[in-house]
Amino acid sequence: MFLRNDHGLELGGGASAASAFAVVPGTALSTKLKRRVLANLDLAPDLGARIGSLTWYRGVATCVGLCALTFLMAPGFETPIYGTVAPALTGAEYDAARAQAIAPLAKGGTTGYRVAATRLVSPLTDTPERPIISLDAKLASGDALLSVLRRSGVGATDAEQVGALVTRAVSFDQIQPGTMLDITLGRRTDKAQPRPLQNMAFRARFDLKLEVARTGNTLSLKQIPIAIDNTPLRVQGAIGSSLYRSARAAGAPAKAVESFIRTVATRVSVSRLGSDCKFDIIVKQARAATGEVQLGNLLYAGVSGCDEKVQMMPWESDGKIEWFDGLGKGSKTGMMTMPTNGRFSSAFGMRRHPILGYTRMHRGVDIAAPYGTAVYAATDGVVQFAGRSSGYGNFIKINHGGAFGTGYGHLSRILVRGGQSVRKGQVIGAVGNTGLSTGPHLHYELYKNGVAVNPRSVSFTSMRQLTGNDLGAFRSKLSQLLAVPVGRGAQKDED
Repeated sequence: MFLRNDHGLELGGGASAASAFAVVPGTALSTKLKRRVLANLDLAPDLGARIGSLTWYRGVATCVGLCALTFLMAPGFETPIYGTVAPALTGAEYDAARAQAIAPLAKGGTTGYRVAATRLVSPLTDTPERPIISLDAKLASGDALLSVLRRSGVGATDAEQVGALVTRAVSFDQIQPGTMLDITLGRRTDKAQPRPLQNMAFRARFDLKLEVARTGNTLSLKQIPIAIDNTPLRVQGAIGSSLYRSARAAGAPAKAVESFIRTVATRVSVSRLGSDCKFDIIVKQARAATGEVQLGNLLYAGVSGCDEKVQMMPWESDGKIEWFDGLGKGSKTGMMTMPTNGRFSSAFGMRRHPILGYTRMHRGVDIAAPYGTAVYAATDGVVQFAGRSSGYGNFIKINHGGAFGTGYGHLSRILVRGGQSVRKGQVIGAVGNTGLSTGPHLHYELYKNGVAVNPRSVSFTSMRQLTGNDLGAFRSKLSQLLAVPVGRGAQKDED
């Protein structure tokens, strides 16, 4: 038998092969083996793992040995360990230490070596005052302007004069909480009296700054208008994996994005908007000449670039602000949609049956409509029954969850099956004349806790439509908004 070793030598026989593979001390192979053994050697193995193994017993022995060595090297429990305590400071050393303690820090000292006062130091009987004091005051929520001035050191007479001057320009209610007051107090001749107000300036409104200045003994008011650019902020972008994150990354304010999502959801399910769809957000914006930006309400919500297209804008009609789409259609209101397009021909309650000829309870309402007119699900639910039902003819019963259910009778066609989920407004059948019926109409029932109630006690969905001059003005405003250029601009984020 012949083997080839690492050096390319041909060896024969078992003994020769074994001797060829023996490790020679001092060689590179010997050094590698030592490094590998040392690398795998764990001097302090985990005694909670591999209990009972040789490694574990070696770890126990190491632990016992270290504990014994520590015990042997200890001085003993009866032998005390002596220490020294510094003597108490007295005399000049005590005065120097006290001067460098925490007391100087409380009095404004920060650096340097300070010593206690000697007899050469004499206290001043009177200290000079600064001629002018400049300070800032903040108008907190619920604070009155006059009370803030009084707390800042302004005298009662000056505060009343300032109040009278400011109210000529703005009312106190218009001054927002958090407004900063820049106050300058002048020199006084008597320390018992408050300092006179020399100057005061603050931002009364976003577009107005007020300054109160003293000339002699009289205070005067100066109004400084601030130019405002009211161009709205328009942000566009692809929806991607998350509408909210994409809109925020594009620069839209958080509150505007939340309002945008709520508005769009009234027309289309947001979850159905694909990543290829594009959002279009327009927000009211006011940019002051001094650089500040004030963001307002959402002015336009749009979705484009995919199968779902939405254009929504708020509009005031009949004293109420409502969102309308590009065609001037408002949002739907009401709990349930009208089950078919027609007129109510028979009410809920006791009546004389037109075919049977005697009086009995009419458990629903009749809606007259042409034969074959579409019948819609009043709201979301699950079809409980779909088929023939004696006097009802072709009949559909839907369970809407909770306590409510609806029934649809005398149908000419049934387009759903039992157990099927349906959505609000989905076509489920067609108006017919089956069962005990004298002409094409829909018999519509509403159940609450299994008992038939008057369907007209629940409001049906309605939609407002702008017409005439209102529709023209609406479309003109919408065109102006859509002409706003896309641009983020400088703004403050509103979270």
